[in-house]
Amino acid sequence: MLITGGAGMIGSTIAHLAVALGARVGILDAMLPLYGGNLVNLRGILDEIQFIEGDIRNLDLMRRVVPGYDYIFNLAGQVSYVDSNTDPLLDLDINCKGHLQVLEACRLENTQARLLFASSRFVYGRIEYNPVDENHPFNCLSIYGIHKLAGEKYYRFYQEAYGLKTVSVRIANPYGPRQQMKHSKYGILNWFVRLALMGQPLTVFGDGQQRRDYIFNEDLAEACVALMLSPGTEGRVYNLGAGTGVPFIEMAGLVAEAVPGTEVRQVEWPQDRYFVETGDYRSDLTRITAASGWRPQTTLKHGIELTVAYYREHQQDYW
Repeated sequence: MLITGGAGMIGSTIAHLAVALGARVGILDAMLPLYGGNLVNLRGILDEIQFIEGDIRNLDLMRRVVPGYDYIFNLAGQVSYVDSNTDPLLDLDINCKGHLQVLEACRLENTQARLLFASSRFVYGRIEYNPVDENHPFNCLSIYGIHKLAGEKYYRFYQEAYGLKTVSVRIANPYGPRQQMKHSKYGILNWFVRLALMGQPLTVFGDGQQRRDYIFNEDLAEACVALMLSPGTEGRVYNLGAGTGVPFIEMAGLVAEAVPGTEVRQVEWPQDRYFVETGDYRSDLTRITAASGWRPQTTLKHGIELTVAYYREHQQDYW
């Protein structure tokens, strides 16, 4: 299998799982400074994989890389919804043009591969009902969400027009070991872990009652692999979360509990953040469970404990 963005949190977790299952694994990652690529994430399997430093926006490179792989997990991307609104052309370049390059490379060089595209819950935007199923309206509140939705449509088009076998997953709020922690523009849960370990307070906007669905990265990786190995999943989109809606203030409290002495502070919403507040979110997992048999295994409390333990040991490699 090939994993684009494979040195990041999710991609590297899939890589470790795949190597353990005996798969031949190739990883392509651009290692862009602000993003999640970190060779430390591949520690223990570097000698068992092929690593290519390269960018999905390079069509010639992608045409050389994709042949010979049965499964391609496309996780490369610009992942900050905040940055997508301030630098929309960069988000367009990576999350739209970049994935068109991957699809073109497969159309030209490897039409037999099964492809998975990492989309996002942000395609739903403002939430109208919970739990959110895959038929929920698209009320995008960020350029990031709009481009992820475009990416889904690219993948579906290439299946219908050219016979590629594609599947998309709308990922909720991922967290866990191996996430880049140099800034706060990725997952807020992991950022709270960093703040707590540095002895800093955790800031919660408003009353903190907005609910989020937090998915542990190992559960997420297992779901992606299960979907790729399950027949009949091609051409469909699947929600991928924990299936539970946890109040933000409760998540912050669990981080504080895992790092004793951590203070949780509540403040008013900044205007720029409130603009993209989507409302409560909980994934409906009916479709993915029916298709693959997968169910999340890690409770939020245990996942946070595992995450804190990982960064206590490895924080020098992530910030």
